[in-house]
Amino acid sequence: MSILKIAQLGHPVLRTVTNNVENNEIKSNEIQCLIDNMIETMHEYEGLGIAAPQVHVSKRIVVIESFKTNRYPDAPEIPQIVMINPEIEYLTDDLIESWEGCLSIPNLRGKVPRCQKVKVTFLNRLAEKTTIEAQDFFSIVIQHETDHLDGLVFLDRMQTLTSLSYLTEYKKYFL
Repeated sequence: MSILKIAQLGHPVLRTVTNNVENNEIKSNEIQCLIDNMIETMHEYEGLGIAAPQVHVSKRIVVIESFKTNRYPDAPEIPQIVMINPEIEYLTDDLIESWEGCLSIPNLRGKVPRCQKVKVTFLNRLAEKTTIEAQDFFSIVIQHETDHLDGLVFLDRMQTLTSLSYLTEYKKYFL
């Protein structure tokens, strides 16, 4: 496995709508290796999720796994999940606002409103159709990562930039 280079804000791959992964591609060595490398990269940089565009690949693949890290000391546990070609359905009009950060926008955090409960349908890494419902923190992570597949970053979802903070200041004043 390899640790991949993270695309930083400003790189065009982060603002590009990604391509679906064809069913016959999913089990290929290329896609399976990419998924493994995305997981390794996410762990290396203490992310809670990572999307393929963040590692310079314009494919609709997201990996999520949450546990307590230095970057997210209060993160709840979410078992590792691979989502290929995810489609989100918003299950409520209720919004929750939380602090978000991003591996592609290092050292910044900001408050972002997100839908409180979603349903997501996707193919897993075995090309099996899967549907899950998520709420609260898990819902936020899914929305954050799938936004990357549509060329969006958390800054685009902020209603105002007044909460935008460097990570060091966030830790001092908001944790």
